[in-house]
Amino acid sequence: MEKKIIDADHRSVIPDFKELYRYKDLFLTLSWRDFRVRYAQTTIGLLWAILQPVVTLFILSLVFGRFVGVETEVPHLLFTVAGMSIWSYFSYVMTNSGNSIIMNQGMVKKIYFPRLIIPLSKAVVGFIDFAVALVIMLFLMVYYGVAPGSNVWMAPVFVIIGVIAALGVGIWLSALSVRYRDFQHVVPFMVQIGMYVTPIAYPAEFATRHLPQWAGTLYYLNPMAGVVQGFRWSLFGGSPPGNLMYVSIAMVLILFVSALFYFKKVEDEMADYV
Repeated sequence: MEKKIIDADHRSVIPDFKELYRYKDLFLTLSWRDFRVRYAQTTIGLLWAILQPVVTLFILSLVFGRFVGVETEVPHLLFTVAGMSIWSYFSYVMTNSGNSIIMNQGMVKKIYFPRLIIPLSKAVVGFIDFAVALVIMLFLMVYYGVAPGSNVWMAPVFVIIGVIAALGVGIWLSALSVRYRDFQHVVPFMVQIGMYVTPIAYPAEFATRHLPQWAGTLYYLNPMAGVVQGFRWSLFGGSPPGNLMYVSIAMVLILFVSALFYFKKVEDEMADYV
């Protein structure tokens, strides 16, 4: 068995990506475990993966499509499910990565492995929700007769940016929750608020139209604001995202890089706090 020597005088400030690759089997094992546990001992099993986004989609469409009367370039139901698909992935990774170290404290205390694998493994299972939302979206595109736009080739790019955003926030929360347990209670609140301040069921212009310029820029500090706008534009075309989208993308990169640095900084102390 490979021995790991930890030298306090030679600590790296960035994760060892070669080491992460060597522990790929553990990464896959944790991902598969989370997949099996997620719907274990439930009566309808994987149907929950369909029921949850359908109910959320219905509520958002009712509130913003009927009551508020938001105008969209494609049918509002289709508009909403496109935004919800990438958001559902982000919210899942954010929620489950936040307490992932604490939930695996037995492993953290007993054996050595790169702790970063734990929050990273949540990114795989999150694709279940994303895939379900995409299936619903494809069904609605056929139903409404809406064809993909000419920029559909950009969709995978925005998906990758969304994955990076989810991991950035998730890694930050997983590290902070070890020492500050209050974050376990803050995360669900952040997800609820985030769903309404992210342009899922409405265009970003709907929120920023009557705001001063500084407030519009502040709105795009939400990393998912630009991701959702860009992903939906790549699918259906219409008005291209403005320059403020790059504010969101910059926030994604800042969150992800800073999360890696902070996680590495506190990694060796995690066993003392969990």
